[in-house]
Amino acid sequence: MLYNEPSPLEVKVLSRRFGLPDSQSINTYLAHEGYQAFRKAAAMTPDDIINEVKISSLRGRGGAGFPTGMKWSFVPRNSPKPKYIVVNADESEPGTCKDRLLMEYDPHQLIEGMMIAGLAVDAHTGYIYIRGEYRYLINLMDRAIAEAYERGYLGKNIQGTGFDFDVYTHTGAGAYECGEESALLESLEGKRGIPRIRPPFPAVSGAFQCPTVLNNVETYCAVPAIIRDGGAAFAALGTPKNGGTRLFCLSGHVNRPGVYELPMGFNLLRMINEVGGGVRGGKKLKAVIPGGSSCPVLKAEECDLAMDFDTVAQAKSMLGSGGVVVMDEDTCMVKAALRIMKFYAHESCGWCIPCREGTIWLRKLLDRFHAGFGQQGDIPLIGEVAKNMLGRTFCPLGDAAAMPTISFVEKFYDEFEAHLDGKPCPYEEVNRFALA
Repeated sequence: MLYNEPSPLEVKVLSRRFGLPDSQSINTYLAHEGYQAFRKAAAMTPDDIINEVKISSLRGRGGAGFPTGMKWSFVPRNSPKPKYIVVNADESEPGTCKDRLLMEYDPHQLIEGMMIAGLAVDAHTGYIYIRGEYRYLINLMDRAIAEAYERGYLGKNIQGTGFDFDVYTHTGAGAYECGEESALLESLEGKRGIPRIRPPFPAVSGAFQCPTVLNNVETYCAVPAIIRDGGAAFAALGTPKNGGTRLFCLSGHVNRPGVYELPMGFNLLRMINEVGGGVRGGKKLKAVIPGGSSCPVLKAEECDLAMDFDTVAQAKSMLGSGGVVVMDEDTCMVKAALRIMKFYAHESCGWCIPCREGTIWLRKLLDRFHAGFGQQGDIPLIGEVAKNMLGRTFCPLGDAAAMPTISFVEKFYDEFEAHLDGKPCPYEEVNRFALA
């Protein structure tokens, strides 16, 4: 069963095989243009493949939004070391659930994207690093990989092209930290999942200290369409420097939550009202987290904007992983900030002191505040602690905890003041009567 009913506003590129009978099988994939892009890419030069990806304006769908073609071009051509293709299928960002659908409904699309990346950088081995909670997806991907080997789309001399490529799955242990690329590589190598000092970056020294291309599931899944239909056609679906479509995970207080494939640059208010059916219960929109829990929150009056990396950045937030969390007028923003901080305090790997200690301090401060025991001086203290975490950790987890907290305090300062002097949370009172 699909996660949600499709919307007529969707532009289906990556999700176009969702809902087909037996969509997971290689037979279905081959019957619907599967592996045609690989055959085309096998006749192209590596430079031509990378240039086509550059033309497409595909940017990494894992969160940072770095141009994919440029990232691939950083891999040294003449390195004597083997090269690797690594898939980040950890998908631990709260509010994000689209990579699992791509693996569940169209696993061969991911495999084909990896193979094309291998052709582009002369890599012959790929690893799919899947979060531990996605155990069923590991089994599903293993079946798809076995099918590809049986039909000659993996292994030696694939389809007579002279190209060799092997793919393996690797399970994580459910650590949010391993969604960060260098911690993922440490875990892939069998070590504790903690971040590496960079540089060197993975393109030069990644898996097993060898040149590595590392992207997330959605990024690789976009590659077959780019090669098959041309980079220019993919770019035209989005906005300048933000090509293609995006799988947006719409959740929270909306009538039709779900995962929807929409053009890059789709208006956020239209997404909520026309795709998501509006705010649940006819209530007013209060705030939106536009790209997963690590992104600064937007107030309702800031939400009339295009959902692409550059426009959301101009609004002082991030498109991130595409996890759009909608909050209605009865949401307590202090409680929302606390819930997010509980997650980050729990998931901090403990490697960096600002993150290890800072997330716990912030959790305690916010917990005290929501309980009604906060003091006036605690409000600027929350912001000060968060700002002292920014840019002071080996990986972005510290920033991911700090940035939304700073935005909650700055944009909803009055709600923090409303929790002072032992006052009960006013929104809990509202919700209690609503449920009565």
